[in-house]
Amino acid sequence: MTLTEDSASLVRRMYEEAWNAGRLEVIDEICALDYVGVGPYGNEIGPESVKRGVFARQVAFPDIHVTIEDIIQAGDKVVARLTFRGTHQGEFQGIQPTGKEVTWTGIWIYRVANGQFVERWHNYDMHGLMEQLESTQT
Repeated sequence: MTLTEDSASLVRRMYEEAWNAGRLEVIDEICALDYVGVGPYGNEIGPESVKRGVFARQVAFPDIHVTIEDIIQAGDKVVARLTFRGTHQGEFQGIQPTGKEVTWTGIWIYRVANGQFVERWHNYDMHGLMEQLESTQT
């Protein structure tokens, strides 16, 4: 396999296996021990931190499903454009369960070395998600 094939498969494993199938142990295989994820709402250091983040969203949105809309690769980087869907059934960002079905999108950029994610930068539509959760309309 080439680096780009490996990079795309890492993205698919992260979202199809870890997020959608709930197999958090996959994160130990695809994230390096010194992995650093940088985002607008806090950073993740190491695979355990990634697992905590995924688990928290699975608790808040038990039926969460991530669709990989695009995967773009360049050198040691791979970009994923993602759509998240789920029903708000657990506390999230201080908001108690609303039962609302929500959708949000984002872009994740990963740097890959030695067949694992070593760095990540992302941004997603937190404002749009919060508007959906806080809206009084159903």
